[in-house]
Amino acid sequence: MGIEIERLERELLQMSAEETPGREFCEAIAELARTGRFAQLRAVLPRIVYDELWARYQQNAGAFVAGWRMLAQEMRQGFVQHARQRLTSLTKLHYAGYEEPTPAWQEIQRALDGQQNDLLRTAFALELLELVEPAALRATHLRECVVAAPSSEEADRYLDEATRCYFFGLFTACAVMCRSVLEEAIKQRLPPGLTRQVRTRYRNAATLGNLLHEVNNNLQMTGIDAEFPRVANMVNDTGKKAVHQGLLSEDEARACLHNAREALQLLLRG
Repeated sequence: MGIEIERLERELLQMSAEETPGREFCEAIAELARTGRFAQLRAVLPRIVYDELWARYQQNAGAFVAGWRMLAQEMRQGFVQHARQRLTSLTKLHYAGYEEPTPAWQEIQRALDGQQNDLLRTAFALELLELVEPAALRATHLRECVVAAPSSEEADRYLDEATRCYFFGLFTACAVMCRSVLEEAIKQRLPPGLTRQVRTRYRNAATLGNLLHEVNNNLQMTGIDAEFPRVANMVNDTGKKAVHQGLLSEDEARACLHNAREALQLLLRG
């Protein structure tokens, strides 16, 4: 039985709309403020929200009323859309020297977030639903990474994060985590003598490039497959590009993840 993502989105929006404040809510605030009955809001709003609205009303009563009337007209988009805008605003830098007029919806958004009908939950759910189809498609490009020897719990977590970053479109982060998983796996694979030498030489801060240099110069001692440094170096190059040169494309992240998994299979052959 197929899963209809669009149907889930419609049902989610319908569930949210049943309890989400809308046009009448905004018009009521504007009318109470216009007619000098602002105090009646104290009984229906959380204290922190009432205090914030009261402070804004005192600053400029006319602008306050006009703002809420305008918001009432914009309710065809709904508070859920405003919650999604807030999510976007949380992911960006905001220059303190440039002040834009605060939209009316932001005045009560945080209070509504904490109510039974949590708008941020709905916004996150919609964001995640949009990721389902592309994530499923990306997952078809991968197969299980089967190795002959275990590595470490840390390496497993790094690989898990790298793969999930790829699934959900965080391509630059995927490449960075691919470097981390190889760094951890190599450290677990080095013989004790070489481990001590690496720690001393790089003051416990060896990068993937440093580790690959040592592995390449000590292949016989480590017993690592001679093909491993070549594949791992491709991961390192992509990871360095991700850190120093800019955002990666989906194709670059997928190639990096494939190379990291191949490198792990070469490294953990037994």
